[in-house]
Amino acid sequence: MTILVTGARGKVGQAVIDRLHSAGRTVRAASANPAELTVPTGVQVAELALDRPETFDAALRGVRQVFLYPQPAGIHELVEAARAAGVEHVVLLSSSSVLGPDAANDPLASHSLRVERALADSDLTCTFLRPDAFASNALGWAHFIGRSMPVRLAYPDAGIAPIHPEDIADIAVEALTGTSLTGRSVTLTGPESLTFREQLALLADTLGREIPVERITRAEAEQQMGAHMPAPMVSSLLDLWQAADHGPAAIADTTLSLLGRPARTFHQWARENVAAFTPR
Repeated sequence: MTILVTGARGKVGQAVIDRLHSAGRTVRAASANPAELTVPTGVQVAELALDRPETFDAALRGVRQVFLYPQPAGIHELVEAARAAGVEHVVLLSSSSVLGPDAANDPLASHSLRVERALADSDLTCTFLRPDAFASNALGWAHFIGRSMPVRLAYPDAGIAPIHPEDIADIAVEALTGTSLTGRSVTLTGPESLTFREQLALLADTLGREIPVERITRAEAEQQMGAHMPAPMVSSLLDLWQAADHGPAAIADTTLSLLGRPARTFHQWARENVAAFTPR
């Protein structure tokens, strides 16, 4: 039984491929640019561009399960091609943002929600993994920390429960190879609520030097973030962090509750990624 992994260039996708291959599963890694993929020997490679339905049939041939990154473009055509190919189960890497009160109109949430709805309307068995903030989002501070610059935040005391990407991969593999998660929708977090300020303190402890934190206004944050992302996305993120600025984040499912294994901590992620924050 072949398992197709889309988004195979991403960190989670790569980790899922490595785990499945090590377990002896037949894996096919898919990407819009397959020549750029680096996969273990024995892993099949296929072209699959979600906005080009002509790539679907070959990528899905012989596939029974799909690990899917959310991409609304072409999702209805992909669902039809998956049904025709005999796919039995789709595990979607969605987002906890789909649970928000206005998710359909939110630029962060709507991307994943449209894919969820297309899958839910099909007769495919689907498992939705909805991680909250990734611990690796902290890499957005690397430019400033590596240059000994202050990290400037509008909501430094916003509480989130960052999840280690390796935990997401572990849970995804269980969803693909076991039965305990089949057909479920699960919200995933890390094991503890941490403010941005607390995350930076843990990074500082790991680096052995101070990381100054500077509170800025929302308008200043909009200007700073707007240099790298569209304004609607900036507004959505700031709204999310503003809402999280009033107390600790709720802890949802983790590898402990789902797999019986302790969840990796943000401090562990920081130690593993210390090189990204060292001076250049």
